[in-house]
Amino acid sequence: MSSQLLSSGAVSLLLLCALASPVSGQAPAQSDKSQNAWPKPASKQPSPEEQLQQAINNSGGDRAALVRNLEAYLKEYPDSRQRPQIYRALVEASMQLKDDARAAGYAERIVALSPEDISMTVLTIQLLERNGDDAALRRATNYATRVLEFVERSSSGAKSPKISQEEWVMEKKGDRMSILALRGRLELKLKDTVAAQTDFEASYAVLPGATAAEQLGEIAELKKDLNGAIQQYARAFTLTDAANGSRREIRQKLGNVWRLAHGSDVGLGEYLLSTYDEISEASLPSQPKKNADARGPADFILRKAPEGTAFPLKEMKGRVLVVNFWATWCGPCHELEPLFFRVAAEFLANSEVLFLAANCDEDESLVKHYLEADKFPMPVVFADGLDRFFAVNSFPTVLVIDRLGKIAYRSDGFQSDSFGPTLTTAVRRALAPSPTPSAAGSPSP
Repeated sequence: MSSQLLSSGAVSLLLLCALASPVSGQAPAQSDKSQNAWPKPASKQPSPEEQLQQAINNSGGDRAALVRNLEAYLKEYPDSRQRPQIYRALVEASMQLKDDARAAGYAERIVALSPEDISMTVLTIQLLERNGDDAALRRATNYATRVLEFVERSSSGAKSPKISQEEWVMEKKGDRMSILALRGRLELKLKDTVAAQTDFEASYAVLPGATAAEQLGEIAELKKDLNGAIQQYARAFTLTDAANGSRREIRQKLGNVWRLAHGSDVGLGEYLLSTYDEISEASLPSQPKKNADARGPADFILRKAPEGTAFPLKEMKGRVLVVNFWATWCGPCHELEPLFFRVAAEFLANSEVLFLAANCDEDESLVKHYLEADKFPMPVVFADGLDRFFAVNSFPTVLVIDRLGKIAYRSDGFQSDSFGPTLTTAVRRALAPSPTPSAAGSPSP
């Protein structure tokens, strides 16, 4: 920071020195008589810029001396044009000296001069929070409100062309989430629990975060709301990075309230998995469910993978459909492929049956590379709700859909030694003509 101060002052000082120093051989030497004939000029008073440079130079790289010298300079020149740079140098030097109170004082002066300097305002909040007294915390809370108002104003402004719309929206959400959580933390230190809870809830609603969830868990625990504390601590545990040291502490808080509510840790693991699923589902972009109005398999319009062209199933009405529901991340799905391909090859010439591979990945961009490595000898489609229609919730799942659109065979998972023969038999049975009522129930003549 001090290098910014040095630049203009150093140039001025060097220029003055150059002008004041005679160049050898360019000016004739005057006689002693002529030198004594004129009175010596009075020494020139250093300019404020030169005095500032002297204050910096005289510190000799000692931060404590720099603070003393700059403060002395400001006492002499309180309205210096270089006040903002001097204040910044004092903030930086005071922080390095771990004098947070002095750093906060000069940071507040910068904010007073430049209220739109959001990064300095946030630093001021952090310094005041470290200071700890109620007056400092109240000022920090006011600054946090100012930052929040700025963030909300900027959210309605123009997007930078350097980032995508999605990145811009997420950036603004992240800013709002962070400042709401920061203000909530300040309010909690001021023992304004109601305001703190409101801000933490608003922060979590904007963008689920571990900080807000953990604080809400602590508030619920203080209110003896054990179920509320469990919910919030489980969310915080799920959202916290495993590398973050606070995750262990959150686990301890969660285990404690769970045991208080249930007497032991039994059921906690299942609850955590359920919380993880809840948060994962909420994080997915909200999109309308595909084929939500379908009443049978023939009503579905799927998409071919990976290009996404339409693949309607209405043409399959009256035919047998064999579907393998799979995902790129599923190891057993990969193992099943050659067995499924082998069965499909047996019915390749039969136009009354169609084998499909229905991908169920949430991230469809993974499918293209997977298909480039693994060549499927049958149409590959995105499930597009067909998995939901048939309640497929584990992978791999293989279904045989008969001519009436009903499930004739279902395999959740598979046994490699029996899968092929079993599926072949199921397909043949579905292809077999249904017995007529007279053949099935009338007595022979």
